[in-house]
Amino acid sequence: MKLAAERTFANPEAAARKLVELAAGIEPVQDGRIHIEKINAPFLYKLKASGPEFGAGIQHAVERGWLELHESGTYVRLPSENRLTT
Repeated sequence: MKLAAERTFANPEAAARKLVELAAGIEPVQDGRIHIEKINAPFLYKLKASGPEFGAGIQHAVERGWLELHESGTYVRLPSENRLTT
C-alpha cells in the first residue's frame, strides 16, 4: 500500500529544469529581469510543487549556471548562453 504520492519535483534537478523552462517562457522586463513571482506562482499553484522544492530547484539552477538570482531574491535572469548541461 502506497501512502504518499511521489513528488515530481522532489529531485532538485527536475525542479531546476522546470523552473528554467518556466523562466524561458516569460518575457523579461528591463535588463533581462524575470520577477520571481512569475515562475514561483505557476510552479507552486499550477504544478502543485512545494516551497522547499522551489527553493531547492532555484538553488540547483543557480549552482549549475542555468539561472542568475539577484541577491534580493526578487528576480532571476537567464544567462545569455543558457544551456541545460550536466
